[in-house]
Amino acid sequence: MHITFVSAEYPLWASGGVGTFLQTFGRAMVARGHDITILGVGDDESEQLLDDEGVKIIRLPRNTSKLPNFLYNARHLNKRLQIIQQSRPIDIIETAELGLAIISRNHPAKRVIRLHGGHHFFAEAEKRGINWRKGILEKRSFKKADGFIAVSGYVKSHTAKYLNYHGKPVQIINYPIDTDISPPSVNVNKDHILFAGTICEKKGVRQLLLAFYELRESFPEKILDLYGRDWYYPDGNSYIETLKKTYDAAYFENVHFHGSIPREELDQRYAEASFCIFPSHMETQGLVTLEAMLLEKPVIFSLYGPGPETIEHGVTGLLCDVYDPADITLKMKWIIENPVAATEMGRSGRQQVLKKYDINSILDRNIAFYKSLIT
Repeated sequence: MHITFVSAEYPLWASGGVGTFLQTFGRAMVARGHDITILGVGDDESEQLLDDEGVKIIRLPRNTSKLPNFLYNARHLNKRLQIIQQSRPIDIIETAELGLAIISRNHPAKRVIRLHGGHHFFAEAEKRGINWRKGILEKRSFKKADGFIAVSGYVKSHTAKYLNYHGKPVQIINYPIDTDISPPSVNVNKDHILFAGTICEKKGVRQLLLAFYELRESFPEKILDLYGRDWYYPDGNSYIETLKKTYDAAYFENVHFHGSIPREELDQRYAEASFCIFPSHMETQGLVTLEAMLLEKPVIFSLYGPGPETIEHGVTGLLCDVYDPADITLKMKWIIENPVAATEMGRSGRQQVLKKYDINSILDRNIAFYKSLIT
């Protein structure tokens, strides 16, 4: 099969859950003999063509015209899809929730939306209204789809509160994890606690900061390492700087913002940490949680959203009330005060990931779903 993903996300340019999925999935599909193309509009004025272990990546020039971005993107993406079709017919065009809105209905490929978490999905967690333009485009996109893949049961049900699947097939298929990765042999620093993800309100960073401040009253030696890019408000203000202006400097003692780092280095930091914490307010699945569990790290995740699908509380990890700093502190204290049980929980977490998120079985399910649409 030839599958073309319409997306501007890929780890060669930027980190993020969708990009990580595309790289892991794309490389594995190529290894099985399938053709994978990633097509998106880039940030440069010139086109970029790259090959990542057989995954063909096309980054179209950014919009320097007077056209609105959605018109520019529609024109150039559809034109390139026609060119790709002529050289190697496309079986499946896959996008995120809003992506099919600008893809022509005339293209012969079957169209799939993978629910990574769209505009409607995150509206509730971000406590905002629906942007009328994005809302219309997302609804238009859903009407064009021939099928849907939800990366968790939660994203399927929560999206259905806002959008209609129009009777088309919907299948729950989790993100795959490269389960060939083993815990590296490192010295674990018992005082280091790790967070990974975008530094923003939606990821629970503010509540984590408040919880860590409370934790240090009992454990002043603890250090909180945060890995991920800063988030910026529409006016250009930094989320990190806003936090520092809002809270006293004492809240930032032993707190280190490291910025984004490559996945291989992040795996090393996971392994060196005492435990990992991801108190996100809303996730579709939560890849960083699975990455840390794979490396046998005790993990604290959200009680809400896909948390209960991902972690069996007290067995493969801990779930916390991400809106309550006191509960976050309580869960961190439990891991610190129960090191033997926490270590066993980390081992159980790895076994769960190996069993549930194995890339080979997840690829089989994806391929079967694609074939069901084109046969």
